[in-house]
Amino acid sequence: MTTDVAREAAGGLARHALDLPALAGARTVAAYVSVGNEPGTLPLLDALLTRGVRVLLPVLLPDNDLDWGAYAGEGSLARVQHGGKMALFEPSGERLGPDAVLGADVVLLPGLAVDGRGMRLGRGGGSYDRVLARLAGAGAHPALVVLLYDTEVVGHLPAEAHDRPVQAVVTPSGVRRFTDA
Repeated sequence: MTTDVAREAAGGLARHALDLPALAGARTVAAYVSVGNEPGTLPLLDALLTRGVRVLLPVLLPDNDLDWGAYAGEGSLARVQHGGKMALFEPSGERLGPDAVLGADVVLLPGLAVDGRGMRLGRGGGSYDRVLARLAGAGAHPALVVLLYDTEVVGHLPAEAHDRPVQAVVTPSGVRRFTDA
């Protein structure tokens, strides 16, 4: 994918995500900074910040759980290398603790794919499985939205007992909502 195509895809993703009713009324959104070949999230993060939304970004802990910090623009990010894993862009400010996600109105999730039931396939580290379990355990019910490319929406994925469906997937070409989620 060329830089121009990636930039266009990130813009489309942001436009469609910002049209989601859940994001329109959100005061706090837990999101992430895309890395590698993931759909670009910075235009969406900046648009949310411009709207006055509090944007929380993950900080990977040594046990693969996630802490959270506030996003204050691209200049507030630090590139952090986590051992043999890929480098991530994380907020450089104060750490808010793993439970900070409980105050989110919307949680934007990364993934490798999502199926027609809203079942999401992650990268296998379990970080977001822990986040989703934390939300469920606390009785928190934010909107769960996965951000993907169109080709990553598939017919069926295997699911385990701990997997939780998302309510919607946003791609550069549009939004698909899942009624069973």
